[in-house]
Amino acid sequence: MSDSSQSGCLEAPSPGLNSADVAERCRAGLTNRVQRETSRTFGEIVRANVFTRFNAILGGLLVVILIVGPVQDALFGIILVTNTAIGILQEVRAKRTLDRLSLLIAQPITVARDGGPVVVGAEDGVIDDLILLRVGDPVIADGRVLSSADLEIDEALLTGEAEPRPVAGGDDLRSGTVAVAGSGWYVATGVGELAYANRLAAEARTFTMAQSELRRGIDRILTITAWAMAPIGGLLLISQLAAHDGIRPALSATVAGTMSMVPEGLVLLTSMSLALSVLRLGRRQVLVQDLGAVELLARVDVVCFDKTGTLTDGSMVIDRFEMAADEEVAAPRATAAIGALAAHLPANATLSVLGERWPAPPGWTMTSAAPFSSARKWSGATFSGQGTWLIGAPEVLATNEPGWEPMSRRAAVLAAEGRRVVALASSPDPLVDATTLPDDRLPVALVVLAEQLRGDASVALDYFAAQGIAVKVISGDNPLTVQALAADAGVSGEASDARTLPEDPSALADAVERTTIFGRVVPEQKRAMVVALQSRGHTVAMTGDGVNDVLAIKAADLGVAVGSAAPATRSIARIVLLDGSFSTLPEIVHEGRRVIANVERVANLFVSKTVYAAVLSLATGIARWPFPFLPRHLSLIGSMTIGVPGFFLALGPDAPRARAGFEQRIARFAVPAGLVAATATFCAFAVARSRESTSLDEARTASTAALGLVGFGVLVALARPLTRRRATLVGVVVAGFALAFTIPLARTVFAIDLPEAELFLIACGFGTAGAGVVLSPLVAGRAPGRPSS
Repeated sequence: MSDSSQSGCLEAPSPGLNSADVAERCRAGLTNRVQRETSRTFGEIVRANVFTRFNAILGGLLVVILIVGPVQDALFGIILVTNTAIGILQEVRAKRTLDRLSLLIAQPITVARDGGPVVVGAEDGVIDDLILLRVGDPVIADGRVLSSADLEIDEALLTGEAEPRPVAGGDDLRSGTVAVAGSGWYVATGVGELAYANRLAAEARTFTMAQSELRRGIDRILTITAWAMAPIGGLLLISQLAAHDGIRPALSATVAGTMSMVPEGLVLLTSMSLALSVLRLGRRQVLVQDLGAVELLARVDVVCFDKTGTLTDGSMVIDRFEMAADEEVAAPRATAAIGALAAHLPANATLSVLGERWPAPPGWTMTSAAPFSSARKWSGATFSGQGTWLIGAPEVLATNEPGWEPMSRRAAVLAAEGRRVVALASSPDPLVDATTLPDDRLPVALVVLAEQLRGDASVALDYFAAQGIAVKVISGDNPLTVQALAADAGVSGEASDARTLPEDPSALADAVERTTIFGRVVPEQKRAMVVALQSRGHTVAMTGDGVNDVLAIKAADLGVAVGSAAPATRSIARIVLLDGSFSTLPEIVHEGRRVIANVERVANLFVSKTVYAAVLSLATGIARWPFPFLPRHLSLIGSMTIGVPGFFLALGPDAPRARAGFEQRIARFAVPAGLVAATATFCAFAVARSRESTSLDEARTASTAALGLVGFGVLVALARPLTRRRATLVGVVVAGFALAFTIPLARTVFAIDLPEAELFLIACGFGTAGAGVVLSPLVAGRAPGRPSS
């Protein structure tokens, strides 16, 4: 019966456009082609990583030292190049992976042109085209239905609604949906950038960097340093011109002082730590599109989950099967009838699931049928010698006969719990047509269907609950259905219908903070809910897979998409779970926490260097003395007390919970530690200068020894507790520093000119005393405490 109606719909309701019409619309740009920007271009990536404040500061100093000094004094340039390369390579890697994900084969479409059906590419459709929809066809443009033969549309990617929507002539369609039953023709009224799905994607297309507290903190440190460098550098240059004969040594000394103020290794090690985390997560099928995203999930305190495609995998499963009567012989016959219906009737989502569970029995020959229609909400078939079997909504199949009352009550209870229920009924009367139910219908069984939960969703949800991270389930589906699925996943609470939510931002924030589960949420509301949570100081992550999630994912502090998500969703998410596994979310949190903890530890090393460099530059500028170091002296000290140990400390396994106040905690330790280091070094240099027999190179060597010893004190304070691995690390760098004073070649490279023994011991004494002060509770007590590794 339905077969004829469906085949009739394959006949186009009009001849469609002719070739001249199509050519005219192509010339006017009214086609379905869109610019698909999945990420920044290579040029944009290079520019963003090259033209930074850090590179401007260090690059300017590098140019000066290459002009006036020996190449040994330009070793810090390696850090500049390496840091830039890491940023570029990581983002290019993410771009290539994302572009590969977006290279989907465009499904061809059938349009009516010149009086007949023509198959063209989806991007070759034009405005006013008549487009055919059959089961499985995507709606590639907004349009209006002209004719329908039981056509049903799945709008889950746009609305989150799991139930297909029946459409008839005159109904509107939106791009991004899919035909799941029947067939029909529609006329394209919105194509290309004007189509609904593409308009949503366009709103979220602008690229923005992840709002990383580490990034902001380091950038502020660089900003303060840059502002301090100008006056201190000017004062230092004036003093060095007065203290040296010639401009070259004066400029070299000035670069040494100003360059040492820049925490260059901090930027590098932060980038390396994040990049290594990205590689580790990549092995777990996690694509991180922005280095800062690793840190962000560690700071998240609210995670919003879309239901369809994220908490669930989009498929249906049979939750339970309940017979209407206690007849043991009835169950096999009932399941055989279900298998026969699934095998003989046109497939839809429900029958496909039922057919997978119960295969077709042999010997069942269909004589008449009524395919499923959402308008009727039932389907059925008559089988030779087996009677008539019907399947559909319980309230539609039920009659006023007493035998239906228990099953109707049970179906109502299950529906109130948010379950999807279909009833199986039988009748001795044959089907007459596809619109009339047999009068003599008997209840047989109830089948309860449920969306398939992702097997690992509960793992992620349990982890977030244990970590005190709030979870919000946000869906476009029925609130009761969302509530039932959320409960199955371990998220309890009453579901709220988003249509009743207030529009006032403050009232909305109250409602979203108070409630955990939401249904009937439209895309604009999802974004408003994320923004409302952010207005209350929350760091929000949004997970999703559909076009309906794009606006919320873009607005969230951290957007997470699954690998099977819509291309627009993947392109704007900062993290893409390539295999769709949510069990990796706890690992991302752990990675982020580990990076934050280790970068904070290393930041204390580098900022203490910035402090002592600034104080020494200021002090020598005021005193009109030569600067106590050459750039290579500071490269030696920095590499042995900060750079090399910082690299290994930045890779430690510690992962305490992330806390706000990154800069304040660094200042509590780094400022006093830097002041102690500057004082000890200045005293050692002053004693050396007071001796007429001591050359400037010898005085600088004494200063190098003193500052190196205080630097090791700072390192030990930050490396505690000293595990065997960390103690070995400290021992190795101390030995390396000592070798620079003893190996002739190293002494030549680093300009080490040993003074007389007495002065050298005095300098070491100042350094040891400074290290003792740094390791005392007065200063070391301010160091960030970490659990043992």
